[in-house]
Amino acid sequence: MPDSRPVASPASRVSAEMTSIAISPATAWRHRQRQGARWLWVIGVLVVLACLLDISQGSGQLTLARLLPALWQPHATDPLAHAILWQLRLPIALMAVAVGAALAMAGAQMQTLLHNPLADPFTLGVSAAASVGAGLGLILHVDLIPYGFAPLTFLNDAGLGVTLNAFIFALGASLILWSAQRLPGIGVQTLVLLGIALMFFFNAMLGVLQFVASPEALQQLIFWSMGSLERSSWPRLAMLSVVILVCGVIFHRRRSELTALSLGEAQARALGVDVRRLRLTGLLCTALLTATAVSFVGSVGFIGLVAPHIARLLVGEQQQRFLPLSALLGALLLSLTSTLSKSLVPGVLLPLGMITALIGLPFFVSLILKRRGLDG
Repeated sequence: MPDSRPVASPASRVSAEMTSIAISPATAWRHRQRQGARWLWVIGVLVVLACLLDISQGSGQLTLARLLPALWQPHATDPLAHAILWQLRLPIALMAVAVGAALAMAGAQMQTLLHNPLADPFTLGVSAAASVGAGLGLILHVDLIPYGFAPLTFLNDAGLGVTLNAFIFALGASLILWSAQRLPGIGVQTLVLLGIALMFFFNAMLGVLQFVASPEALQQLIFWSMGSLERSSWPRLAMLSVVILVCGVIFHRRRSELTALSLGEAQARALGVDVRRLRLTGLLCTALLTATAVSFVGSVGFIGLVAPHIARLLVGEQQQRFLPLSALLGALLLSLTSTLSKSLVPGVLLPLGMITALIGLPFFVSLILKRRGLDG
């Protein structure tokens, strides 16, 4: 039988195609926005589940079903469950979430600011620099603030001298990388090599501190070099949460400029972005995020490298979705790492840095191999 359907004329087909081309960018943008929102919800739910799984693991042989009532009925449960939940497991689980989010935010913004997919506070030596700053405060009792910026000396009285030492060293390492990138002929691989050199340099300084440290101080230094959540506390968690909130607000207010910079420095300047000021502000925030996290739990590598790359694969470079998704993925990865550190070897708490290195090193090598064709 002959086909009775009306046949579109060439003019109407051209008109339909032009209409489709005209609306496709807006439709694609809305689709990406909805997809990004869905990923935020999915990863957010996974973070909550991972946090509950982390709380269920630990000493005391208390199950999650026995612990959870102490969460919303703190005065109606047995004292043992209340003490273990609120004094041990909950601060550790929430600190893992906060540190993972902080390191992932720092890594995401370092990759954007330096326009370098291999940038990360650990691989570029910023975490090692923060560790040296913290080590100077704890091992040698050296406070840098009295000899630097006098108006901030009151922070030492509040017990923040170690964090400020770590921040100054992390900021110094970030500024070295930023200055090196401005030199002619410095490519991605050269910058990564410089970062690795910085990491070895600061690790050597840590070795010197280890050599001169007392047995008690040496134990603290090992804590910094391998990463641990054992010293988590509510005041430290509150302080890190404030830092994440402040830096998150700053990044959110500069999200359009950061998205423009992710396209390249020339495109950002053409769009009217003050690139130098944006990079300086961003590096201050990444140094503060890294220093605060490192001074509380030690050096934990590769979270700031892996999480932003997964987020970029899921939602692209739009900062409105990219940064919060990177933070959630970092929180998820470190929360799962915390659970593994307590459950892989029964009765032994493995260092966080050891587990994240086993996961992150193959990922880092694969990124370098992928960039061979781009740089070579």
